[in-house]
Parts: sequence; structure tokens; C-alpha cells
Amino acid sequence: MEKLIITVAPVGSVPRKEHTPHVPITTQEIIDNALRCEDAGAALVHIHVRDAAEKSSDDPELFAEVVETLRRRSRLILQISTGGRAGTNLDSRAQRLDCVPEMASLTTGTVNFPDFVFMNSPEVIEGLASKMKDLDIKPEIELFDVAMIQNALNLRDKGLIASPMHFNFVMGVPGAIPFGIDHMVHMMRNLPTGSTWTTSGIGRAQLPINTHAILMGGHVRVGLEDNIYYSRGVLATNEQLVERMVRLAAEFGREVATPEEAREILSLKPR
Repeated sequence: MEKLIITVAPVGSVPRKEHTPHVPITTQEIIDNALRCEDAGAALVHIHVRDAAEKSSDDPELFAEVVETLRRRSRLILQISTGGRAGTNLDSRAQRLDCVPEMASLTTGTVNFPDFVFMNSPEVIEGLASKMKDLDIKPEIELFDVAMIQNALNLRDKGLIASPMHFNFVMGVPGAIPFGIDHMVHMMRNLPTGSTWTTSGIGRAQLPINTHAILMGGHVRVGLEDNIYYSRGVLATNEQLVERMVRLAAEFGREVATPEEAREILSLKPR
């Protein structure tokens, strides 16, 4: 079984300091937190940025500051979010790609969150995929539903996504696919041959979904974007969540990938 890639999503768009003091908000906090998570065993960091009011931001300068600093100071694979909470139109979401990270998220369908419609029209999806292709940025295809696999395959058939493809199963969001082993197996079986995949469990789904991913040959994502608790009522730090995955992988006899080994597994081109 190939080595385990641990992704950390340290901030996301939702948790604020009032929810947990451990969530990094400023660009410096995000950078420092990512470096500590690299030391703990993470190979990839999924990047959102926030403004001074702690709201999700689409400011390309903030993304560039985080990406350029981490590029100098770490070996982490840098993956930025093109999610729509910070700005829903194509220009808002595409301009973040100008810092040219190695990877970026690409959601291939629309999702009804409890308080927000995560709108991804065909035009926006194709526009983001096209820019990623032009800048040689590998998309991580965010799957909130099984149908999004076929949408991604349609993009591949149009020449907008290259193989091998990489997917992230986002499970446990109200309004999207719930966590369940049967759902995981079904999505895994519908991926094109040669694909890699990781799992993101939301809230209490994070630990069980990642445990099963380790056993099933997938990869894992942890972080306060998805879950602010270590256990019931106990707030977590990003580093603790990464360290738990390292320990679990060791218990199950699976080695953890370094950033360089993760690049090879994900078929990332040398920069």
C-alpha cells in the first residue's frame, strides 16, 4: 500500500476565534500553523485566507503572501481553495490562482449547505479548470456528491483535466453525501483507474472516515476547517489532529509520506 498523504486544512471559511482560540486567522498565523503541521507530519496544506474581520477573503494578495512565504520556508504541497464563500463569481475565484500553487480545489457541482448555496455553475467550473490547466495547477476535485465524479470526467474528456486525477470525498456536510462506509466504497469504485483520493470528514465524521481511508488505501485530510474538536467537548489544534493521523497510520502499519513522496504519489510536475 502506498504511503499516506496527510493534508491539513487549518482555517477554512467558518470557524472564528469565538469558536476556538486555536484557529489561525491572520496570514502570519496561517503560515506559522502550517509550518508546525509540516513538522507534525502533514505533506499538504489546503489554504483559505481571512480578512481583518475574520471573514473568508478572496484577496489575491493575501493568498500570494501565504503561498510565497510557505514556498520559501517549507516543502509542503500548497493547495489553495477556490471555494465560493469569499466570492462567488469566476473572476473572484480565478484571480487567487495567479500565485500559481501546485494544486487548487475544484468543486464540480452545486451543494446546498445549511446556510449557504455553494454555487458552481458549469461556466464557473469550466473557467476554473481552464485556468488551472493554463497555469499547470493540479486540481483536487472536491466531491460532495457522487454525481460530481461524472462532471469531473466530462471535464477530462474536454481536455480540461489531465489524468491521473485526484479526488477528495467531502462527507458529513448537511445537504451533501453523509458519511458511511457504503458511500465511500461506492465513490471509490466510480473513480477512473489510476486516480488518487483523500477523505474529508466534517465534524464528528472526521476521525471514522479517516480511519477507514487509511485502511482502504486512500489519504486523509484533517484540520479546524472541518472539525474543531479532538474529542467530545475538547477543542483541538491542527497539530494534534495531524499527530493523531500519524499515530493511527503507525498502528495500522502504513508509513506517512513526506512532501516529496506525496508529490510523486500525486503525479505533480517538478516546479
